[in-house]
Amino acid sequence: MNETSWPHLSGHMHDGAHHLPIRVYYEDTDFSARVYHASYLRFMERGRTELLRAVEVAQSDLHAEMGGLAFVVRKMTIDFRGAALMDDVLTIVTFPKEMRGASMTLAQEVRRGEEVLVAADVMVAAVRGGRAVRIPDELRAALTPLEE
Repeated sequence: MNETSWPHLSGHMHDGAHHLPIRVYYEDTDFSARVYHASYLRFMERGRTELLRAVEVAQSDLHAEMGGLAFVVRKMTIDFRGAALMDDVLTIVTFPKEMRGASMTLAQEVRRGEEVLVAADVMVAAVRGGRAVRIPDELRAALTPLEE
């Protein structure tokens, strides 16, 4: 089966933001059954990946077709506001905030219903061979309408 057989697994776009549902499993928690802080980083990574997939730009295609292009996290600010618990269903909301030459900043929220549990700004840089490179025009064009 290909990914079009399971479109709900990639979330959906709504009001210029990507929304990805995630269930909290035992492996995501610490000894208190609350989500371990580092698990939120994995959740947000999935949200960023699925945002790109939603605008039809797969990271694996960029890497293969553009000589090893990849995105690396350059900077992240995180505000932990509340705790998610085992079996909660969360929504990872991701949207472009700022686009620069070789980097972009994405705003992300981890929500339980309407409650924002974690808010983050994540700057990612496009790199090839360990050096910063301009974000491809294809991706820039796909994300720019979401900014406006």
